[in-house]
Amino acid sequence: MANQLDSVFSAMADPTRRAVIERLLDGPASVSELHGPHDMALPSFLKHLGKLEQAGLVRSEKTGRTRTLHIEAAPMAAAEDWLSRQRKLWEGRLDRLQALAEALERPKT
Repeated sequence: MANQLDSVFSAMADPTRRAVIERLLDGPASVSELHGPHDMALPSFLKHLGKLEQAGLVRSEKTGRTRTLHIEAAPMAAAEDWLSRQRKLWEGRLDRLQALAEALERPKT
């Protein structure tokens, strides 16, 4: 699980790959459609797609000469679950810290 999360967060660390993920949330797209908005050579762009596939965030299918990419929800859900657990942990810690700060600010009687 930790290794998959490492791959997911590593893949999402790049703005080009995040843009591809955001685009695929609207539905499947061909490589040429995904490459269009990015000012980079196609071989460089394909490396980004490979990183996303290795992380399990996208899957591709080839029909004739067209390669179409689809988003995969499971790795994103695992990352979201991990982030949610971290948020709850830190919210609890911050609530306790706030309560301590408020207790220290109260005048002693």
